[in-house]
Amino acid sequence: MSRAFVKETAESAAPPERMLADGPNPVTEEGMARIAREVERLEAALKHETNVLLRETLAGDLRYWQAAKDRAVLAPKPDGAAIAFGSRVTLKRDGRSLSLRVVGVDEADPARGLVSFRSPLAQAILGAEQGDVVEMEQPPAKIEILAVEN
Repeated sequence: MSRAFVKETAESAAPPERMLADGPNPVTEEGMARIAREVERLEAALKHETNVLLRETLAGDLRYWQAAKDRAVLAPKPDGAAIAFGSRVTLKRDGRSLSLRVVGVDEADPARGLVSFRSPLAQAILGAEQGDVVEMEQPPAKIEILAVEN
């Protein structure tokens, strides 16, 4: 019988692996520290965990964070007037003022104003300077750059 027709139960199926982008993993100093903390936390948790399913999940998470650590490259601090990786930016979008920082994928936390450099918003504003107005295609928006701190 083909494996395509065999039902795998939650007990027998390993948790899916987390996706990693190809190439280097640029991070800020804070991002490098966060990745190191995650690796340490997961290694410690694995030493004490006895539940087989929880161990599989922890091991999968550890593989992800270890790969992120192995590929992590400390991005240079931004300089100049243009928005770059690591810049803190204040902008106006859809009539609302918003402050954010452009960071690495593993550091992103939009609720805290940390936006991945791969996000559509960051892609739209990278390279812009204070006073510039940029158009964002998806979702459509006009963004005015109010301040850039490098």
